[in-house]
Amino acid sequence: MRPILVMKFGGTSVADPEKIQLAAARAIAARKAGAGVVVVVSAPGEMTDELITLAHRVSKDPDARELDALMATGEQISIALFAIACRDRGVPAISLTGPQAGIYADDRHTRSTITAIKPDKIRAELKAGKIVAVAGFQGLNAKADITTLGRGGSDLSAVALAAVLKAKGCEIFTDVKGVYTADPRIVADARKLPSISYEEMLELAASGAQVMQARSIEVARRFGVRIHVRSAFHEVPGTWIVPAKEIPMEEAVVSSLALDKGEVRLSIVEVPDRPGIAADILARLAERDIPADMIVQSAPTHAGVNDISFMTPRSFAAKAKAALESLAGELKATRVDIHEQVAKVTVVGTGFRRHAKVAARVFGVLAKNGINIQMISTSDLKISCVVDQKHAEPALKALHKAFGLSRGGRR
Repeated sequence: MRPILVMKFGGTSVADPEKIQLAAARAIAARKAGAGVVVVVSAPGEMTDELITLAHRVSKDPDARELDALMATGEQISIALFAIACRDRGVPAISLTGPQAGIYADDRHTRSTITAIKPDKIRAELKAGKIVAVAGFQGLNAKADITTLGRGGSDLSAVALAAVLKAKGCEIFTDVKGVYTADPRIVADARKLPSISYEEMLELAASGAQVMQARSIEVARRFGVRIHVRSAFHEVPGTWIVPAKEIPMEEAVVSSLALDKGEVRLSIVEVPDRPGIAADILARLAERDIPADMIVQSAPTHAGVNDISFMTPRSFAAKAKAALESLAGELKATRVDIHEQVAKVTVVGTGFRRHAKVAARVFGVLAKNGINIQMISTSDLKISCVVDQKHAEPALKALHKAFGLSRGGRR
């Protein structure tokens, strides 16, 4: 059997018939070069967002199961058109939904997790010489309902399939030429990285970089899937996401920056300072499946109270505030505050804990530019700062310049 190559095309790469034909041509070229080709496709353009908007025009609170059934139709349009484009060029191809492809998931509608992949049908169609176009973003739960994998879920579908099929690689085709030192739409002289480690890419993705879904990088790291992020429209090398051992590193180096404007800060104010309070707060959020990041507890005041703050995606803001307000009375907290005009700027690299000068420079650059830091989170791989949203882009540009990440820099 031919070595398998998984190719994933995002929504912008299949946004219209011409782009679908271009994507099909790339898949056909890979097949002619000797690969067994599995293509994972997203919904065309902004179709998923349009379908969500449509659902909310029908209902203020659409049922999650039916919302999944609706959203999954976008990918089904793409795979059918992709297979048609291949067949039109005389190349055998077949479209498969996530369930048809053997992708199984749990029943957390709109945010499900892949539980198993049974790729028997994919292997049979590859053996028959066909290009297999699989709908990304979707799977089948134990109740035989279709369910979706969350924002960017097609990345997860592609990487998981590459792992199970033991593919020689996973190519992620997008509207940018690779992974950059910062968002090139904001920082004009941002530089494309030839390679980046799984760990650094995971931090970037989790910190707001929209190149790939964070969960897909976790799977890639666990199963050793080599990923090539590249342009769908230009025949140029992209960025390889590989094990850290393949990227020589001798000292603390900042490799890239991320900016996330998609979160809000919530604070439960003047909570009694006693054991178990933080656990109660996090348990209440967990019960409602609300993600929390950058959890910070202030030092207690002379009155024996403190504030506990955290970040959560904007889409969970109302749900999180309601959950905390229901708890505030029980805990005898004063109130719950929500701060929407915030953003998170993250510096990603390696060895930060061993090199305090990196953090010192980050804080110094922000101070020099009159940018106040509201929250800080650090690890060996990242330093994240929450700032006013109006200062977010200036902070990104200032840090990018300060660490010499422009074209012609170190990597």
